[in-house]
Parts: sequence; C-alpha cells; structure tokens
Amino acid sequence: MTDYSKPVRVRFAPSPTGRMHLGSGRTALYNYLLARKTGGQFILRIEDTDQKRYVPTAEQELIDGMHWLGLQWDEGPDVGGPYGPYRQSERKDIYLHYARQLVESGHAYYCFCTPERLEKVRQEQQARKEQPHYDGTCRNIDPDEAARRVARGERHVIRFKTPREGVTVVRDLLRGEITVENRLIDDYVIVKSDGLALYHLAAMVDDHLMKITHVFRGAEWLPTFPLHALIIRAFGWQEPEFIHLSVFLKPSGKGKMSKREAADLMKDGYSIFVTDFKDLGYLPEAVVNWIALMGWSYDDHTEFFTMPDLIEKFSLEGLNPSPAAINFTKLDHFNGLHIRHLALPDFAQRVKPFLISAGYTVEDEKLLRIAPLIQPRLTTLDDVVAMAGFFFKDEIVPDPAALVPKGLTPAEAAQVARRSLEVLESLSDVSPAVAEPPMRALVEELGLSAGQVFGILRVAVTGQTVSPPLFESMEIIGRDTCLKRVRRAIELLEAMA
Repeated sequence: MTDYSKPVRVRFAPSPTGRMHLGSGRTALYNYLLARKTGGQFILRIEDTDQKRYVPTAEQELIDGMHWLGLQWDEGPDVGGPYGPYRQSERKDIYLHYARQLVESGHAYYCFCTPERLEKVRQEQQARKEQPHYDGTCRNIDPDEAARRVARGERHVIRFKTPREGVTVVRDLLRGEITVENRLIDDYVIVKSDGLALYHLAAMVDDHLMKITHVFRGAEWLPTFPLHALIIRAFGWQEPEFIHLSVFLKPSGKGKMSKREAADLMKDGYSIFVTDFKDLGYLPEAVVNWIALMGWSYDDHTEFFTMPDLIEKFSLEGLNPSPAAINFTKLDHFNGLHIRHLALPDFAQRVKPFLISAGYTVEDEKLLRIAPLIQPRLTTLDDVVAMAGFFFKDEIVPDPAALVPKGLTPAEAAQVARRSLEVLESLSDVSPAVAEPPMRALVEELGLSAGQVFGILRVAVTGQTVSPPLFESMEIIGRDTCLKRVRRAIELLEAMA
C-alpha cells in the first residue's frame, strides 16, 4: 500500500509535437491528484528535445488545456521553481555532462557509424529475419582512441552499453515485476550527433535532479522500461515508482485510439483533443470525471466525482492496467450530470458565450430567468442555442407543417389557434398560474388532447416542437410577444387550409 501521508513529487512531461489529447490529459490529471492528495508537488516539464517534430503552438495549447481542466502546477517553465530550467532544450549541457559520466564509467560509448552503414546493417538483419538492432561495431573501440576521434571532431553519437549477459528485472506498480533478458535490449542512442539527448537519458536525468518520486506515463514506454532502469542504476540513483497507464482504445473497443481518427470524430461532434471540448459544449468538470474513470475506479458503483472528490478518493491501488475504450456516450452522461450540478448563476454564465456566438444579444437578468427551465434539459452547453434561442429572437417563423398536430387538418389547427388566442387575449398575463388553467379548460371544451392544443401553441410561440416548459417560457417571452406570434401562426395555418 502507498503511504499517502508522505508528500510525492510528480511531473507531467509532454512533448510539444502536436495537440494535447485525452491520454495526455489523463496523465496530467493523475499526477495532479496524487500530488494534491499527499500535499506534494506537481511539476510541468516540457520535453522538447525532438526538434524535428516540434510544433511551435503545442506548448501553449498544452498549458491552455491543463488550465481548462483545472490543473495548476507548482513548478514549470512559466512559474519557475528550484530545479529549472523546465524545458529540456535549455538543459543540453546538463545531459552531456551525465552522458560523459556514463562513458567514463564504462556504461556508454561513442559510436561513429554512419547512417548509411546502419541502414545497410538493418537491411541485412531483416533479410535474415532478425529483429533490427545495433551490431556493436563501436562497442569495443578503445576508449582512448574513441576520445581522440571525438576530439578531432568526427561525427558521433553516444550509445548506452547494455549488458550482454543476464537479465534485468523492473517493477511496474500496476503490473508487478517484469523480467527481460539483457541480450534483447539494444544499445540505444542516448545522445544524438547534434549533441541533443534523447528521452532515454534526458528524462532519467531530469527525474533524478528534480527529485521525482512517481512517474506516470503511457504503456508505450514498457518496451524501453528495462533500458531506463539500467540507465538509472548505472548512476547508482534511487529509482522512482513507475506507473505505466492503460492505453485508450477506439470507441468500438477494437484497436488503439490515435490522432488519425480525430477528423472522423469531429463529424459526430466529438474529439480526442482537450482544447476542443470547450467549444463542443463540455464542462471541464465532466471531462475530468470521465477521463479519471478510464483507468481508475473508486469502487464498483460510484461514478460522479468533483475535483475535490477525486483528490480525496484517488489511489494508486485503484488504477487498472487494462485498455479502456473511449466511450463518448458516457461523456455525454457525465456532462449532463455536471451541468445539473452547477449553481444557476454559474450555469447561466457558462451557456452565455454559446448564445452570443450564435448572434443573440443576451441580458444577464433574462438569462437567469431562463436558466432553471433549460438546465435540466441540456446534454452539452451548446445545446442552449437550439433549446433556448427563441427567447432572444424578435421574430419567430415556425414551419407551417409543424403547426398541424397529428389527427388535425390545417383548418382545424387554425381554429384551435384562434380559440387559444381568444383565451390568451382575455388574460392580464401569460404566467403559468394565470394562463395554464384556462388553456386546460379549452382542451376539455374542444375534446382534444393537451398534446394537440399545447403543441400548436408551443410551435407558435417558440418555433419548436420541443422546448422548455411552455407556460414558464411564455411568461418570460411576455404576453404581447406571445400574442403576436400566435397571430402569425394563425395566418400561416389559414394559408394552408
């Protein structure tokens, strides 16, 4: 069992090579929860050594996405801290120092093989149906000779000198001990010819220097996990706890989710990129709740969590290594729950931008009156436009066909609308207490169903077949506007009759 009374130091260490996806969001969240639960520190470190794949906008999107999710870090490139710099591109000399230390101790070596030679070796190995690997040509070069060649400026990389005999045993917190034969571990490059360190070295050095106690990362790092342990052990450092998180599967459950599916998902109103969820009408609270449960559970029945709930209840023991299918139906469910959990003024302010984006002029006082009518009915915040846009329109032009309920002709529907107008005109206002009783009496008098009579009235005043409660909506719209809209509906129905 983990001792949660002992403060941890954890890091979210993304590479700014593209957009921030759900997997990154979940990794950041678990780091944050463990840090807050134990009173420890949560560090943001930007691993930008892969300059070929570097995307200039990616770092800011990562920061924006984390802020939107409600995650704040204690140390990072934007807030500083005692173990900076927090961008790996600014730590080149640090990595070279430790790489040379490995060379001097016999745990790494300079490799002078050209790309052309390495490609030729790789092709020969494939022809023999061997797993491609470095053949060790430079492994046994005399260290003094290698140093002279480096001093002369000969192009080189630095490779880790993996033991050829025995096994390496590593421990993953979710999977237990993993044993790998050393002969199966390649002599990986740890510093490229341009002097930039690769992840295998840089991340291990940074985790040590930044005193990281627990490393959350994706299961794709499991194949090189033994290499990373060997590098740490070569320095004689304390190993952090490693937690390799479950992979995300496509919604079908078949195959790993990838960024390539993003365009198809957007057609259905979904995304795998964190910053898209805001524009799609999702609450950060719901997304956090959703991704927390893709790889972790508290018990077999509790599903609704706020951030304080998650901080209190999160545990490493609740993590699950099994792959998790991305279930957008579940996200919609959580979003609805969290929408209904909001205080009304908060809810009103969250839907307001979507109404403004749709071109409506929105008064806060009016929106607060509308909020309790629509809050129970929204799945996503952007549903507010279709559900409540009619409140903000000067004119409503209903579909004439929608004004004719099942079982009635246009002429009969026009007669119902005229009688409804007569009732409403006789009233001082159209509030539920004043308007609903006489309108229900009209239903009885006409011998029709409430669905037929109120359906005509609903389409007339809202332009929609589905709306918030009718009479509560009419009260907000106002008597004069409701009467004007019913008269317009009568004209449309008479034109059809």
